[in-house]
Amino acid sequence: MFVDVAKIYIEAGNGGNGAVSFHREKYVAAGGPDGGDGGRGGNVVFESDDNLSTLMDFRYKKKYKAMSGGDGRAAKSSGKNGEDIIIKVPCGTIFRNIQTGGVIADLTLPGERFIAAKGGNGGFGNVHFATPTRQVPKFAKPGQKGQNLEVQLELKLLADIGLLGFPNVGKSTLLSQVSDAKPKIANYHFTTLEPNLGVVRMGLEESFVIADIPGLIEGAHEGIGLGHEFLRHIERTRLLIHVVDVSGVEGRNPIEDFDTINAELINYSPILAQKRQIVAANKTDLQINPELKDGFISEMKKRGYEVFEISAATKAGVSELLNYAYETLKTIPKLPICEIEELPEMAEEEEEPYAVTKDGDVFVVEGSYIEYLMNSTNFDDNESLQYFQNTLKRKGIIEALEKAGIQEGDTVRMYELEFDFVY
Repeated sequence: MFVDVAKIYIEAGNGGNGAVSFHREKYVAAGGPDGGDGGRGGNVVFESDDNLSTLMDFRYKKKYKAMSGGDGRAAKSSGKNGEDIIIKVPCGTIFRNIQTGGVIADLTLPGERFIAAKGGNGGFGNVHFATPTRQVPKFAKPGQKGQNLEVQLELKLLADIGLLGFPNVGKSTLLSQVSDAKPKIANYHFTTLEPNLGVVRMGLEESFVIADIPGLIEGAHEGIGLGHEFLRHIERTRLLIHVVDVSGVEGRNPIEDFDTINAELINYSPILAQKRQIVAANKTDLQINPELKDGFISEMKKRGYEVFEISAATKAGVSELLNYAYETLKTIPKLPICEIEELPEMAEEEEEPYAVTKDGDVFVVEGSYIEYLMNSTNFDDNESLQYFQNTLKRKGIIEALEKAGIQEGDTVRMYELEFDFVY
């Protein structure tokens, strides 16, 4: 089965905690602080690999977590940095932030890398908090939490040319004749249930990639007949060869078929509607109604399309079609398929948010920075408590409480901690 969409949860490693430690040595009665810093958490990294062709593995494993950093140790020893986790994906994979719907990365070339979630910084050890007046700091900083994100992976085939058309019009036969691809071929609709890629060689170091897109039907832009999955793969192509059955074997009207497919492209994406098309009038070796074929070719030429009469089964007219398509490709630049949404940077300590609200008569202060500050504080130690109070002033939290209307003696709650406000 061709798997081209997957949703996974990724989580970078947390930073290690800083250590509270004091130098101990024979004949040294009171050594100074020597707690080391915590190590940085590992990143979650995606890497494109041209040996992969589907997102099948992500059906079975949906959560990926990088290693956290090690805690700091005595003797100013820093904790070990957490190892990054490298996740391999096929070339042509885009990454979508499920929360916003925006595309955050597009890996097209082998070996490209994208850091999807950054590990947290390690916390400072108590050696950083020693001052002339605070010579025995009994507190340290905890490590920052790593970023986490729910991501949707979408694989879009990387092909220069897409074969477009209704089911059973001969696209798979054409692909098998012009490349080494071995698609499943049979005389019934939806033989092709997954896109097939083939390399068409035009000469020494001259080639292009062609994709047999599974047949579209009316309503494909609404997802009918797996339409969304099929249309997704056409987006990356630069040129479309629209294969139409002009034999009349199935009693279809080729002009109506051509218009129906193009209507689906327009309804699905304006980008697709603007792509250049070459028309391949196929199955000319099975002519039941020559007037049907002639009328179709005449109408296409009136609309300005280049039309080639071919028989994919016998290869008649196929060389002329490929030569024209190859020369046309040279005139079409490669354009980006989507706009990239930048991920938010890992917030530094100074930028961590907090909010002041009221719960009845109680002033509530919450936010990720408040959590971080409280985890950094040893409330049983006077020096640590003093550092906590000074930080509230330095970070503007006291000022924010005053703006909210707090008075002396009012109660302040920070998660599990409650205290009376005193100027």
